[in-house]
Order: sequence, then structure tokens, then C-alpha cells
Amino acid sequence: MSGAVLHDYWRSSAAYRVRIVLNLKGVDYTAHPVDLRLGEQTHDDYLALNPQGLVPTLEIDGLVLTQSLAIIDYLDATHKDPPMVSSDPARRSRTLAQALVLAADTHPLNNLRVLNYLREEFGADEARVERWIQRWITSAFETLERDAPRDGFFGGDAPDLADVCLVPQMYSARRFNMDLQDFPRLLRIDAAMRALEPVARAAPEAVNPD
Repeated sequence: MSGAVLHDYWRSSAAYRVRIVLNLKGVDYTAHPVDLRLGEQTHDDYLALNPQGLVPTLEIDGLVLTQSLAIIDYLDATHKDPPMVSSDPARRSRTLAQALVLAADTHPLNNLRVLNYLREEFGADEARVERWIQRWITSAFETLERDAPRDGFFGGDAPDLADVCLVPQMYSARRFNMDLQDFPRLLRIDAAMRALEPVARAAPEAVNPD
């Protein structure tokens, strides 16, 4: 399918996971960068698309979709292969629980607007902001390391939504100088994911090589 437009920011974890799924499913799209550092998400033309002023936003099939997991759910319904969640209710529930540890319980606490609030309202310096980020990623990774398989992906032989959500969070962990040696299973899964060509094309350094 062609004609899709993804409004994203290269370092956004939410946009990163949507890029991964678009690539895994072979959905052609045009990228439209929204520079969060310059406040482009607050411009009237972008707010007309996404009143929340967040990324990503996906224009596809005559629709305007927001919220990364909702976008991925739409893509899963309209582009069946590869599936991001199982049709089996028990496996689906487990995958969603694993993914939400990252996408709901962790990433929002480390979102740019939250970090800016820490700086502006509470006077947090960069060292304190980094400790804040590390604190919440560590909590998530401790949970998922216990739940991670010894071999393969969270999805077994092929990636699922939990694997997709893990990769951007591992990127953030490295960006903010986390020691990851206590998470060997997550490191293995992340490496296996990033070795996949569609996932590699979605990486921040691939979409913004400067």
C-alpha cells in the first residue's frame, strides 16, 4: 500500500515502534518529521491533525490515526502478516501485558514533556533527570527480564508487540547511560531484533543519520 504519511520524530520511542511495525509489515509510507525540540508539535497545522500535540500521527486509508499502540492495532487489523499479537486470547493478553510494561508504565514517565516539567517546575538538573529516567527503565527491565524467554523472541520464532516495544526502550536506556549487564535476555532479544533489516531501517540513526 502506498500513500501513507507518518508524522514522527526520530528519537520518539512511540514513533520508533510504529516505524518498526510499518517496516515489518511492508507498508510503504512517507515520513514527515516533526521536530519536538523546535516545538513543531504545537503548530496549528499539526494540532489540526493531532490535537494532543504528540507523535506519531499516521495518515492512512483516508484516516488520521494517533497513539502508537492504536496505530499498531489498526495496522495489525488491516495488514495481517506478520501479526503483532496472537489470535489466541491467553497469548494475546500476555503479549499486551508485556508491551504495556514499556509503552504505558515506563515510556510516559520519560516522555519529553514530563522531563521538561521536572526541569522547569522542580529545578531538576540533567543528572537528576537522567537518574529519573534510569529508575523507571530499570523497574520495567527487571520485570521483563524475569518474563523473557531463554531463546527466540518474546513472540517465539517471530517478533511480536512486546519485542517491538522493547527495542526503542533499549535505545533510550543506552542513550541515558544505563548499565544493562543485569538484563542478558533483553540484550539478546534486542540484538536479534536490531539484526532484522526492517527493524534496522526504523532505527533513529537510520532515519536521521546526521
